[in-house]
Amino acid sequence: MPNFTALIAEDEHNLALALKDALARTWPELRIVDIVGNGPAAIMAVDQNAPNVLFLDIRMPGLTGLQVAQRLANGGGNDGPLIVFVTAYNEYAVQAFEREAVDYLVKPINDARLAETVERLKKRLIAPEIAADSGELSRALELIKKLAGGANGALGAPAPPYLKFLRAGIGDTVRIVPVDEVTHLQAHDKYVSLYTDHGEHLIRISLKELAEQLDPNVFVQVHRATIVNMRVVVTAERDFSGRVMLTLKGVKDKVQVSRQYAHLFARM
Repeated sequence: MPNFTALIAEDEHNLALALKDALARTWPELRIVDIVGNGPAAIMAVDQNAPNVLFLDIRMPGLTGLQVAQRLANGGGNDGPLIVFVTAYNEYAVQAFEREAVDYLVKPINDARLAETVERLKKRLIAPEIAADSGELSRALELIKKLAGGANGALGAPAPPYLKFLRAGIGDTVRIVPVDEVTHLQAHDKYVSLYTDHGEHLIRISLKELAEQLDPNVFVQVHRATIVNMRVVVTAERDFSGRVMLTLKGVKDKVQVSRQYAHLFARM
């Protein structure tokens, strides 16, 4: 079997490395030519490396994964990479297959599910001239229904509601934390700290993935590594160095707002 190459486009670097490690386990012959973190860089890397496969996160800065796929398709020719969309949320399933994706992976990705994708990719790479048979098309349609419609399989069903509870670890204990009790969230290397009146709790998920599942009208990003519950923001004021600092109800330490998000707390 020839040696194939792949490009990973994912703006959460730790998640990109995790996918790379998972691919090394499920497809050790595959060579990862590059890892990029935004849409424009993905297009450039495809042009430079001509990978056989592109693992493409849908929500990325610059251009979304769907926009990247569309631009690659508009470039013409049939020698572009096979695309596998990877995302934490399944609301884009139908659009993903409209972009002729080979598969659609929902984070967190497990090796068994990834192995199915690898087999599908290998078949397409080895015999690209063979069109998908009716059975494969039927399976793809069923996958679309499951992703887009949830358990009832109905296309066009609304996206899953925002999270109401979080499962947080405290030593060997799992605590069920109502989202309404969370004052703010702080990202670390491989986990997120969530804070409530009861203290700090840890969850193993990226801040980006978690943000996609929280109500954006309530939980607002104020720093690259921080999200706050706007319902508990008491004041926003500048310190001696000009930084915007938030006082949160029930929280002793103030929360810093980066310059990128300072406009959110300007006077109305």
